[in-house]
Amino acid sequence: MAGTDRGDLTRTAILALLGTVGPLSRTEIARELDLSPASVTQLTRELMGSGMLEELDLKPSRGGRPAQRLGLVGSAGRALGVKVTADHLVLVDVRLDGEVLGSWERPFDPAAPGCLDELGAAIASVLEEIDGAPPLLGVGVGVPGSVEDQAVGTVNAPTLGWQAMPVGDRLRRRLDLPVLVENDVNALAAAERLYGRGRTHRDFLVLTIGRGVGAAVVADGRVYRGARGGAGEFGHVPVAADGPVCGCGATGCLEAFVGAAGLAAAARAKGLPTGDPARVTEGAAIRELGRAAVHPGPAREVFADAATILGRATAGLVNVVDPEVVVVLGEGTAQWAHWSESFHATLRAHLLPGRRDIAVEVESWDDTSWAQGAAALVLATPFDAAGAAGEQGRLVRARLIGAAT
Repeated sequence: MAGTDRGDLTRTAILALLGTVGPLSRTEIARELDLSPASVTQLTRELMGSGMLEELDLKPSRGGRPAQRLGLVGSAGRALGVKVTADHLVLVDVRLDGEVLGSWERPFDPAAPGCLDELGAAIASVLEEIDGAPPLLGVGVGVPGSVEDQAVGTVNAPTLGWQAMPVGDRLRRRLDLPVLVENDVNALAAAERLYGRGRTHRDFLVLTIGRGVGAAVVADGRVYRGARGGAGEFGHVPVAADGPVCGCGATGCLEAFVGAAGLAAAARAKGLPTGDPARVTEGAAIRELGRAAVHPGPAREVFADAATILGRATAGLVNVVDPEVVVVLGEGTAQWAHWSESFHATLRAHLLPGRRDIAVEVESWDDTSWAQGAAALVLATPFDAAGAAGEQGRLVRARLIGAAT
């Protein structure tokens, strides 16, 4: 298969488009993804040769030659996606066309001495349940931290207490499968490019709010990872010299104000009940705060204050990277109604004049979304012959071609 630029997701974007909207002609694919007809002809020929696409019926034409429609062979492969959090794992089984075949949740303690063995055992237990068709191409793992190289998978994640953790190496030895490891927000951006609103945009920004705050930049259809895989640590942009202490150890980070812990602390400062911090989870505290914010008062003020800070910081990021659209994701979007007004007002006020009409799209969310992003890491690699997946990508392609033939 012909090589591509680093991280190019265009081939998988074609697959995702067909999986989402159904069969299309080559002309329609070119129009939807803003590609040249020649590029679409070449790429779809490669995909058909790999058993990913098939020619279907002719589309009726009002005049001229009917167009041949192409359809996705969704059963060509599947991937297991794993989202690692500070207290549990979420795992999903996803087909090549993005259809979720199953989901699981497992308890997890990243601070335990044998945590990587525990992680491997949890994945292995799920793999035993999904054995069969479509063929399994590999495992993608999303983590709340930096990963210098997806194919190596060494993780630095302060929120998990991990420093230079050999996640990829240990899992590959345990599972005997290709394993790709990536920052969870970057993984979401890959999934958004393939299956979400980012499908028809080559330059967009993914913003996540919830327990933490993150961002991923997609430029020219590729997720920007930075020199050491740590691009997108938006939550650690300093926004105040004398602000609260962040989980990273610094003071005044964006996340310390607008992450779940920051919101809960702001609520307590206003005398609002959030439960015992030692016994009530941050998520439960924020859900309670959201219920209180339905009525005017201090709970609504907590969200408005955080949204103002977030809007200002987001404007700065938009001014720097100039995306076509901002996509907001994460568990925090459940309370977006309380963020929206202040966020939008502040964002527009701080954007450069030519960018004040930028679209902000807020997507629905559930706990499996993070894991779907992790699965997208694997589902993208068969079509990135020279990209970030490295040797693991070669192994994924070998499994895919072997299944197709």
